[in-house]
Amino acid sequence: MNDETPAGMPASEYGSEFGERLSYLIGLVLALVLTGAAFTLVWMKLLTGGAALAVLGLLAFIQVLVHLRCFLHIDLARSHRDDLKLILFTALILLVMVSGTIWILYDQHLRMMP
Repeated sequence: MNDETPAGMPASEYGSEFGERLSYLIGLVLALVLTGAAFTLVWMKLLTGGAALAVLGLLAFIQVLVHLRCFLHIDLARSHRDDLKLILFTALILLVMVSGTIWILYDQHLRMMP
């Protein structure tokens, strides 16, 4: 009896390929739903002001988590912790750069006022 699946691929590789494709499909559906929810929120003006910004920020954060998990396959497993640390360090550097730029521009704005 042959233990192989279509195209001469061993069963263990076929299962992992199926799981990876399923992860991509789930990620695609979740990304489309989250993007659609954000566009619908703004287009139909369901929320305004600070509440809309808070919900949009939450949807964006959830979408980042979906992309990290489903497309980049970053999770809390020991083998992926180095990748997660690298992403978190990059986010920290970007946060420092953006907040520093905003601080400097705001200070310049205050100095230019009469």
